[in-house]
Amino acid sequence: MKSSTAKDLPFLVFFLVMAAFTNIYITQPVLPVLQKEFGAEETRTSLTVSSVILGIALANLPFGMLADRYAIKPIILIGGIIVSMCSLYCAAITSLWPFILVRFLQGLFIPALTTCLAAYLARSLPQEHLNTVMGSYVSATVAGGLGGRLLGGWIHPPLHWRYAFVSASVLLLAATFFAVRALPSETLAPEQEARSAGFLKLVARKELLRMYLVAFSAFFAFSSVFNYLPFYLAGPEFNAHTEVITMMYLAYLVGIAIGPVAGKISNRMGTGKTLALGTVIFWLFLAATLIESLTVIACSLAGICAGFFTIHAAAVGSLNRTLTTSHGRANSLYVLFYYLGGAIGITLSGFAYLRSGWNGVAALGGLVLLVPFFVGETEKGREKNRNAMP
Repeated sequence: MKSSTAKDLPFLVFFLVMAAFTNIYITQPVLPVLQKEFGAEETRTSLTVSSVILGIALANLPFGMLADRYAIKPIILIGGIIVSMCSLYCAAITSLWPFILVRFLQGLFIPALTTCLAAYLARSLPQEHLNTVMGSYVSATVAGGLGGRLLGGWIHPPLHWRYAFVSASVLLLAATFFAVRALPSETLAPEQEARSAGFLKLVARKELLRMYLVAFSAFFAFSSVFNYLPFYLAGPEFNAHTEVITMMYLAYLVGIAIGPVAGKISNRMGTGKTLALGTVIFWLFLAATLIESLTVIACSLAGICAGFFTIHAAAVGSLNRTLTTSHGRANSLYVLFYYLGGAIGITLSGFAYLRSGWNGVAALGGLVLLVPFFVGETEKGREKNRNAMP
């Protein structure tokens, strides 16, 4: 890789991943608005978010296989064009179910921009830089998630939330063509595919399975919190306006900073301690959201982001340090578990919200967070034993 290209690579990666993730969460801050506009209940309106997440989850395995077999530039080009065209269609759609279906189609092609790129980074970068770079990759997902929410709920409401989809489409097209032109070309070794492990073999590896379960459970809790937050804040406890609700998503700025930092912390403390620390932080601030104060909730969301992205960055770094081949398949499995956790979390938390309000969402999220905590404790023991070996 040429030195000038290597220097520009972090920006290329950040720009493309951020633009891709901007398309995912556009509707989240305006869910109460969509509920009124389409005359639907909370759980159905939430499908405009969870359908994208489900599409991402289902498409990751096929794109993981493609990433191990083919160069990523053509995959990125096709994925970027399809996701962008879907955004333009969403800007004009007037019925909820077709809207949900097009959002699902977007989700099916987002892994062409994210999972394939993660596989490219994992097999192209030296091991000593991988943790930090994957932390930066995580930061780009945070920036995109925040950007989409700000577009949908804050920047465009004076016009209409539909204009957010137009802006996101233009941004992604620019990032796609920039990446296709500037990313270094790959020469995949002929024996690489033969040495690649299949999906079942990867899941059967306990050290990888633990990280997959961490991804599932952490995003289960995190996506549930941020998906039902607008309904909670728009409800009778607060009666907050869309602009106020959207400002709460500025807590994501913590995630942009914490990604690379968490990678360095994991290098120094070990994966186990980092996972356990992130979970405890997540728990404490999730409990604090039960206090009926907008100020306390705003601070709590920042803490939740710090805890979640610490968990996420540590798990992604651990996964990719463990691999020697099958980077595309292994990363696609990680994203599969991650987004299945999000889709299932939003669905089950919807029932919890209808039954017990915000208390139900917080209780369910806290229960599921037992998984990354116990995985962290397990990893601490394994790391201690490895360090004790002569």
